[in-house]
Amino acid sequence: MTIVLVLVALLLALPWAGAAVAGRLTEVLPPRWACWSLAAAALLLAGGTLSALVGLFHVPFLASLERLPISRVLAEWPAAVPIACAAGAGMLVQLALLVRQWIRHRSLLKRAWSATEGSTGEGDLLVVPGREVDAFALPAYRGRPGRVVVTSGMMRTLKPAEREVLLAHERAHLAGRHHLLSAVVDLAAMVHPAIGRLRGALGFHLERWADEDAAAIVGNRKTAAAAIARAALTGSSGSRADGYPLLSATSGPVPQRVRALLLPEPVAPQGGMRQAGALAMGVLVLAVAIGSLTLAYGLHEYVEYASRRLLGTPSGCSGLWGALEGLLGSGTG
Repeated sequence: MTIVLVLVALLLALPWAGAAVAGRLTEVLPPRWACWSLAAAALLLAGGTLSALVGLFHVPFLASLERLPISRVLAEWPAAVPIACAAGAGMLVQLALLVRQWIRHRSLLKRAWSATEGSTGEGDLLVVPGREVDAFALPAYRGRPGRVVVTSGMMRTLKPAEREVLLAHERAHLAGRHHLLSAVVDLAAMVHPAIGRLRGALGFHLERWADEDAAAIVGNRKTAAAAIARAALTGSSGSRADGYPLLSATSGPVPQRVRALLLPEPVAPQGGMRQAGALAMGVLVLAVAIGSLTLAYGLHEYVEYASRRLLGTPSGCSGLWGALEGLLGSGTG
């Protein structure tokens, strides 16, 4: 059992290191690459965590498949069933958190769409009457296509060129389906707390991605920077568009976004830096994938080896697992 616990402990601890590596990697990547890297890392880290819990939950069942009586399992591994129950309880908690977060997502979308009643507009633009200063990208909902929602207060606040930046920014969110990337990381964070550290980074890079698209459309980075700054300064406090699943030009660390727009357009890192970033992400991907496969295969092989040992029958893999047990301690813990 020691070997099983070591494998699972490593896989459950991996998201803390993986989230740190992914966060540092995105600092040297253009916004688009950073967003996709964060979403991929979140999915892989969540998958590795789930595989660890599923593997622990299946230990007693794997033992029964090897025709090993559960009483004998408990005699040798007293913690087998409690650990399996704990893993099952952990997965139930994760399921409850995922369902709650999904309901929250749908509820927020419903409220946002309800808030657009009485709005006017043309094409993908909806202008909501009122003095509130707000703007956000509203994803598709129940057959209704995505829309850019802007209050009349925001429209009056911005100059014509700045309005163009704001609308281009929100349209970039819709065109890039940024709410889906945000949803992936937000839901994956319900599986392991370490993944939650990626949500802030993703939110920032999603806004930076839309900022860069807007700046490219208007053809003036300084105008884009001024529009983002003005919209954020005049935006209503407690905006309904703070984060997942709605995305707003006024959210995130605005000073850093404005500063980035005043610099040259970011490009993919070249040479050694690009290779180092690719290598870091490759190591993360391989670590999670190999860890998941190793756990799934290793648990079955270890239970088979242990059952043969307990039943007194020879096992072809006893040398390998026996050596590992010798290094890690007794398998009865």
